[in-house]
Amino acid sequence: MITIDGPAGSGKSTVSGKLARRLNMTFLTTGSFYRGLAELCKIKKIDITDEVLVASLAHYQGFRIHADMYGTQVFIDDVNVTAQINNDETAKIASRISAYSQVRKALLEAQREFNKPPAGLIAEGRDCGTVVFPDADVKIFLTASLDMRAQRRSSEYKSTSEELIKNIAQRDEADSQRKVAPMAKAHDAIEIDTSTLSIDEVVDKIVKVVESKKSQ
Repeated sequence: MITIDGPAGSGKSTVSGKLARRLNMTFLTTGSFYRGLAELCKIKKIDITDEVLVASLAHYQGFRIHADMYGTQVFIDDVNVTAQINNDETAKIASRISAYSQVRKALLEAQREFNKPPAGLIAEGRDCGTVVFPDADVKIFLTASLDMRAQRRSSEYKSTSEELIKNIAQRDEADSQRKVAPMAKAHDAIEIDTSTLSIDEVVDKIVKVVESKKSQ
């Protein structure tokens, strides 16, 4: 099993997706659970300041996550909402509710359900190697300069570079300083700076780490 953590825009999702297809492993984006829950809060018009109420929605029967080597998909009442949760508004709500201990506890078990043999798992997020899957075989922590991360995100969000830099910096601070499961590099994780590397170069580096681990 492989965990890939790091801040927004460091290349986690793109790298994880390509790596999963190359190694024929399931690709789980743990952030999809929080974005999906954020979307569900919007649909149900839930007060996101109510931690207990938000956490209870994690068990809503119509909220379903599917993952395979092609990625993670989110369904709400049998409607695939994966595309519509990839926006700045949902990201902000997801960041806020992810700080709730009851929400994280409610989603943690569902995330861990995907780590079942014999299929291998690549879990991507911010606390996969530290909290969700602390016993992972290989742990990677991706980083990149703030400017580069903003440049990458500009293709996903309709914002200017200045707006993105500000939003990403705020997200970094919120994720790294939250009391519950903060974003952090696991003590046994290998850090890779992706600022000047192509996606294929990053994937090649991780594959070498995996192969080295297997040969030990």
